[in-house]
Amino acid sequence: MKPRALLVVAISCVLFACSDEAPAPTTTQTPAASAAPAAAINTAKILAEHYESFFEESLRLNPLQATSLGDPRYNDQLPNFLSPDFREKTREFHQRWLDTFKAIDPASLRGQDLLSYEMFVRERELDLEGAQFPQHLVPVNQFYNFASRFVMLGSGQNAQPFKTVQDYEHWLKRVEQVPVIMDQVIANMREGVKSGVVQPKVLMEKVLPQLTAHIVSKPEESVFWVPIESLPDGWSEADKTRITDAYRKAISETIVPSYQKLHDYIKQDYLPATRETVGLGGMPNGAAWYAYQVKTSTTTDMTPDQIHQIGLDEVARIHLEMKKVMEAVGFKGELKEFFAAVKKKPELYFKTEEEMIQAYKDFRTTLDPLIPKLFESQPKADYEIRAVEAFRAASSSSGSYQAPSADGTRPGIFYANTYDLKARPKTALESLFLHEAAPGHHFQIALQQELGELPRFRRYGGETAYAEGWGLYAESLGKELGVYTDPYMYFGALEAELWRSIRLVTDTGLHHKGWTRQQVLDYMYANSGVEPTRAISEAERFMAIPGQALAYKIGQLKIRELRTRAEQELGPKFDVRKFHTEVLRDGSVPLGVLETKIGRWVAEQKA
Repeated sequence: MKPRALLVVAISCVLFACSDEAPAPTTTQTPAASAAPAAAINTAKILAEHYESFFEESLRLNPLQATSLGDPRYNDQLPNFLSPDFREKTREFHQRWLDTFKAIDPASLRGQDLLSYEMFVRERELDLEGAQFPQHLVPVNQFYNFASRFVMLGSGQNAQPFKTVQDYEHWLKRVEQVPVIMDQVIANMREGVKSGVVQPKVLMEKVLPQLTAHIVSKPEESVFWVPIESLPDGWSEADKTRITDAYRKAISETIVPSYQKLHDYIKQDYLPATRETVGLGGMPNGAAWYAYQVKTSTTTDMTPDQIHQIGLDEVARIHLEMKKVMEAVGFKGELKEFFAAVKKKPELYFKTEEEMIQAYKDFRTTLDPLIPKLFESQPKADYEIRAVEAFRAASSSSGSYQAPSADGTRPGIFYANTYDLKARPKTALESLFLHEAAPGHHFQIALQQELGELPRFRRYGGETAYAEGWGLYAESLGKELGVYTDPYMYFGALEAELWRSIRLVTDTGLHHKGWTRQQVLDYMYANSGVEPTRAISEAERFMAIPGQALAYKIGQLKIRELRTRAEQELGPKFDVRKFHTEVLRDGSVPLGVLETKIGRWVAEQKA
């Protein structure tokens, strides 16, 4: 996930039949909307208008967010979002809206109205707090950078539409802004070099081949040419010729030179200035910066030391569970030996990328009829299963999810990484699917977007700890759903959970305890059966997006804790389907809010 920004984040939530009677994150009783005092009705109406105005302004400020949501109004626009003027405009935007809301007394609000108010104020405060950290001076890493994102948009396989002549013309307008943004990227990096705010060398070395892939000698060799190869039927020959010529010129005279310029700057000037340290602790004000990342990622006040210890404890617990699987399959030896033995089984690997993607599609056929066992509702939006694009596969995670468009015309996408098949064993298939697709992120995002009752900032926003916590919790439901029947698949699920626990140890190790890249890798190899390809990719991901990796396990542990508490207090009255509804019904919320509302739900079930 990216640092807090106006960009849409693929966070996830589900909201079932949300009403004004939904629990609020306080201990105040929640009256029905019909009994609400006039002051509350008036205040809620004013706030609803503000939320809509805020969101509309945010789309104008960030056209890429609008495109991601399927809103075509700004598809031809691409502001210089890294410039000082734009960053000041963004800061003023958050401050102005925070001041507006702080001037409104929330005392009369209840239910969803109060929850929305408190979440809105919290988000604006965090955005303003984050502005003190110079993220704009390190705008490029191997995991997130404008160059790669622009390729995804222009590939014809992402959020940017390529259906009409106007769609193609809109894209050409965006292309015109690429040199301006690339120059700003370079200018910011130069400023970062002067102030000592630079990326680790090992990350930037991975960026160079990403850029090289798009420095082509012929436009037809470019990913940006794909939309031309797929020109829609029904166009006039004149339009086809004009658009084709324009794309050929845009690629050869604008895109390729811009990518070449950034590549050359990084290789010749920036790399010599990069740092050998790999954690935020090696940056100016790095400790405070990491503390902010931890707070925003986990939505808790936990310290890095506390999180580090939780990680160590979880690694030890999961190792014990893995040994039970080892005994169940009759393996004699140590856990480390079992890791090695599993990796040597040829039947546990895919032979081709096509076989891997088909296996995910086949698993969906198995899983779909099992979902109602644990869930009362499913999203209207569908999702597709695709391989991660080749140009970004080497640096991407094992899987990811892209939200469907808000208007329902574009389905969600579950991306499975087919790069280096020896690092993608079949044992990971079921748990990864449950996390990224159903009942994980697809449920969260698609259902949340379908909640017309909520302000749009909640329908299309959220908290990483809740989102990724739910994704990891969804993985844990495999046996209840009726999958993980193969002990090796269950072992794969435990490996996935183990990995999220290792993240707690290594992320805090990197950024708080001063661990080196090699220390992180050594810990991974000592405590898991991970292949070097994945270990290196993940370690460098932690370096690129500090704190984000903490969200998964911290969120999952909270959801599991709340379920255990509910099961104990309700006994035979506990209904897991209703529990899942309650967890998801208010969308993505801070973990403290989630705990409060589940506590209320349990009390209601007892009554």
